[in-house]
Amino acid sequence: MYRHSFSLALALLAASPGHAQSTAPATTQQDQDSSVSVMAREPAPLSLPAAIALAYDRNRTLAAARKEIEAVEATIIQAGARPNPEFSALLEDTRKSSRTTTYQITQPIELGGKRSARIEAARRALDMALLDYAAKRVEIRAGLTASYYDAMIAMERQRLAKELLGLASTSSGMTARRVTAGKISPVEQTKAQVAEASAQLELNQADSELALAHRRLATFWGAVGNDFQLTDGALESIPELPAIAQLTEKVAVGPAVRLAQLEVERRRALARIESSKRIPDLNLALGNKRDESAARNMWVVGFSVPIPVFDSNRGNELEALKRVDIARDELSLVELNMQSEAAQSYERLRNARHEAAALRDRIVPAAQGAYQAARTGFELGKFGFLDVLDAQRTYFQAKAQYWKALSIAFQAAADLERLAGAETPSAK
Repeated sequence: MYRHSFSLALALLAASPGHAQSTAPATTQQDQDSSVSVMAREPAPLSLPAAIALAYDRNRTLAAARKEIEAVEATIIQAGARPNPEFSALLEDTRKSSRTTTYQITQPIELGGKRSARIEAARRALDMALLDYAAKRVEIRAGLTASYYDAMIAMERQRLAKELLGLASTSSGMTARRVTAGKISPVEQTKAQVAEASAQLELNQADSELALAHRRLATFWGAVGNDFQLTDGALESIPELPAIAQLTEKVAVGPAVRLAQLEVERRRALARIESSKRIPDLNLALGNKRDESAARNMWVVGFSVPIPVFDSNRGNELEALKRVDIARDELSLVELNMQSEAAQSYERLRNARHEAAALRDRIVPAAQGAYQAARTGFELGKFGFLDVLDAQRTYFQAKAQYWKALSIAFQAAADLERLAGAETPSAK
């Protein structure tokens, strides 16, 4: 019966060539459209330098810092502006025959170096804005570098989880065959199935961590998607440990310390502004007076100077000087904090380097060898599945610990870069 039905189906298919021909091109076109759609959705490759350049171009924090520089540049223009002259008109007596009309222009002249002090303070503010922009670039570069390697590590963890799931599936299949053959207990099959389910959960978690890592990385250039593929393959390299003497020197003139130093200079300039205000300004007046009763014009020349009897601006000057002292104390605190943070990051990098090197060179290969031996022995019937699970767990725990040590090392290296304002330490 089955043979007759199969023959009849073949005959019907052969009898309708037009239908077959009309269907095949549609299927081919659909496959082509699907292939084009898949190619369109393929993530674009993204290297670390390309990611940094993208962040420099699109990061909103840097855009705001650039606008701050433009705003402070405008304050320099305003600081250099001189006081405007004042025009005044005075009419004495409303009767035409006896009235006197005076027109004059009064020009304030700043004394005591007020204008130069304002310009100096504005220039110090511009220096701070420029340095703050450079510091933000370094900070974003350091944060992006750490996030990039975190994403790379998350990608490696995903690959590791996929490998674990494949091995667990293979072990589960082998266990099922050996249970069917009656060589081992069905309990071993249950253990294998539990291990496979756990591996699937770990893969799901690794997928989620990778997606989150991509999103955190994309926020540096203001994106929300993860339509990119990381390309750097030097993840196995461990960041270089800088020389402690050079690191101390760089941190001593790092962005945070230089910002604090510029703040001291700006406060000094502001204090000079307040000191200059104790010297009163001179007002020069020049005008013309028309006396109708005498039918003649007269030139009017004069000057005025405020007498600093009641207000000598002493309070503002004292406040400005005290703020200079505060800025000095904050500078000392920043120097101490930066050296302390650098020392902590240096120790974290040093310890992470030792741990990662030990795991990479000795522990992970040994655990991998033990796992391969246990798996081979299980296939030959010399070991139980529990032995394979233990060896497998030890291997993947060592591998995960290695990735964690690498992550700490890259984070510490990024912190040192941020504190010193230097380029990313080269890999070794």
